[in-house]
Amino acid sequence: MSDNQKILIGCGGAGCVGILFIAIAAGVFYFFYARSPLIASGNRNTSTYNSSNSRPNSNNPILVSTMSEDDKHKLFQAAGITSDSELINKVLKKIGLMREDNSLAPDYSDFISAHTPWARRNIAFINQYRSPERARQYVIDHLGD
Repeated sequence: MSDNQKILIGCGGAGCVGILFIAIAAGVFYFFYARSPLIASGNRNTSTYNSSNSRPNSNNPILVSTMSEDDKHKLFQAAGITSDSELINKVLKKIGLMREDNSLAPDYSDFISAHTPWARRNIAFINQYRSPERARQYVIDHLGD
């Protein structure tokens, strides 16, 4: 085997290792940074949520009316990241999107439609609370119960 053939084999091996490294790095990037939970909902309607049409939860109208739309979306997003259905329902009731009988409030679909654009504008928040543990702590700290 000549020196040139040895160099060619070495370069080919290094190239394969480089491609493998790039593929792994791309996978890690996608897993930690590119995925965004709850950004896309089944409802692709892009109408905006009109807070003047909001119907506060009859059990706690003061809290719902004083909570900003941004705070509602943050709480909703963090609860969704936890994947804890009990906590999600608690948040939905708190922000006025679910009634005490567990039926959805009329504004639920408008809020979900508005959540996708909100999420696009708030990727930094979503990335900050990407782990279920951090998201759960955010919800606990901001739920007010």
